[in-house]
Amino acid sequence: MEDRPLAELFEPATQERWREAVQAALKGGDFEKRLVSRTADGLRIEPLYPAAEPIAQPVRAPGPWRLSQRIDHPDFVKAAAQALLDLEGGADSLTLVHREAPAARGFGLPIGSAADLDAALDRVLLTIIALRLDAGSQGFETAEYLKALVEKRGDDPAELDIDLGLDPIGVFAASGGAPAGWQSRLAEAVRGFEGYRGRVALADARPYHEAGASEVQELAAVLATAVAYLRTLEAEGIPLERARDAISLLLVADADEFLTIAKFRAIRRLWARVEQACGLDPQPVRVHAETAWRMMTRRDPFVNILRTGMAAASAGLGGADSVTALPYTIALGLPDAFARRVVRNSQIILIEESNLAKVSDPAAGAGGFEALTASLTDGAWTAFQQIEAEGGILASLQAGKVQARISEIREARAKRVATRREPLTGASEFPFLAEKPVTVLDVARRPAAAPGEGALPSLRLAEPFEALRDASDAHLTAHGRRPSVFLANLGPVAVHNARSTFAANAFAAGGIESIGNDGFEKVEDMARAFGESGAAIACLCSSDAVYETQVVPAARALKEAGARIVYLAGKPADAQQLEAAGVDAFLFAGCDLLALLVEAQSGASAQA
Repeated sequence: MEDRPLAELFEPATQERWREAVQAALKGGDFEKRLVSRTADGLRIEPLYPAAEPIAQPVRAPGPWRLSQRIDHPDFVKAAAQALLDLEGGADSLTLVHREAPAARGFGLPIGSAADLDAALDRVLLTIIALRLDAGSQGFETAEYLKALVEKRGDDPAELDIDLGLDPIGVFAASGGAPAGWQSRLAEAVRGFEGYRGRVALADARPYHEAGASEVQELAAVLATAVAYLRTLEAEGIPLERARDAISLLLVADADEFLTIAKFRAIRRLWARVEQACGLDPQPVRVHAETAWRMMTRRDPFVNILRTGMAAASAGLGGADSVTALPYTIALGLPDAFARRVVRNSQIILIEESNLAKVSDPAAGAGGFEALTASLTDGAWTAFQQIEAEGGILASLQAGKVQARISEIREARAKRVATRREPLTGASEFPFLAEKPVTVLDVARRPAAAPGEGALPSLRLAEPFEALRDASDAHLTAHGRRPSVFLANLGPVAVHNARSTFAANAFAAGGIESIGNDGFEKVEDMARAFGESGAAIACLCSSDAVYETQVVPAARALKEAGARIVYLAGKPADAQQLEAAGVDAFLFAGCDLLALLVEAQSGASAQA
């Protein structure tokens, strides 16, 4: 018996042999279309990568990332209770959200004095945690309140890890206006907080990401903002090295783990390139992460737990210094203690049980991650240079150029969402009409202030589908039933089941309930059942073979029975003949489902 390693008994696995096996499996299918994907920036993602030579790059300091929790209850006493509960439950960092911050989402603390800040941080020992302020347009004032609080408490500034989060350019991007005299005030803050261990300025990606920016656009905007702060502080007399040490960055983490990890790795390479261009020895920049607002859904919100868990893990693996994960109910209202506990414990599991922070750069040497990191780095540097050529980030924003480029990406992504090429679980895919409501705190959301001219919008991807679901709920309340579609199933279950199941799920994404059946052998029986159902629209579902002989008379029968709109599940080669017979639209994978559902809901609502 041969005593050889098992691997030696097989031919070596090579790229060429794999490609031959793939071509055989594709049976003539296009390799590029089937297996190669592209990012929103058009960056190529291969299905398989060889191992890569690890590239040395700046990484997070040894140890786990900080687990940061948002403190955003408008009541100071309850906010302090939130903070203590989170810290006792395992968080080691807090993000204090002012109600004027865009990220407050209609809640947040109405901080107007050092006493307010003291109340919100009652019994919180600042010397043993990290603190980041998220105060938006009130950033400079809140920073002064914090300084007064530190003096009142007698804390040693050298022991405090505090990020002031001052981002006047980000405020301009989100609202259309920046705090008056922000350049000199930023320099004053740097001088005033000399001796603190934290950072003063923050180059924040959230305004760009929430407006629909791609990964390259997000990286470029953050880099351009950080460079603008470097220039501003140097012009205000701050030594360049001190200015560099006063700046931190914040990137958004979403549920695409590959791009998120690569993006966080890329920002460290990009910043090191800026430092070298400034004649500075690169030092580890502080990189915060917050999970994406735009990926959160109000429908089937429990899926948000998976989204934020994946995003937090990806940010941590990519090298974030701190991660703030949004509670899964945040799109519905102010999260309660349970939602906060879930999002906190998710990170604790990632750090303490899954040990994801044990390796400083786990993606190093992985072909896919190294290729993506390099592509994002090169693409972002080119986009950054374009912004610089336009006079810098503020000038580009004032001219509307950054907004215009983001708008193009946003519109392209909206089309992918509408066609479900970018699926949203619980919203556009696998909707659950009988979902039970979740609980949020009984705190009213403040109406959003009207944005100024040129302000970037803050959007969630699921909003168009959620609007249809809201209309469906309103119809249910008013009429005792949801808008419905009659599934005109032709033939036995085995024949129509695949398409009737597909159709039912597709219509449910628009809040339209399906009236199902086991199928009909006779067209007249189907038409009679449609008339008795009370539905105003119908969808033909069967196999292509059945369609060839029965779909024309079936469509005509449905129209004669009073169907306002007749759909067909499938994508026939000869659509004109079917349209002449009465088929109004076709439901298939890749169709503009959102437009179809808007029309369908309008037609279905006529049944009331």
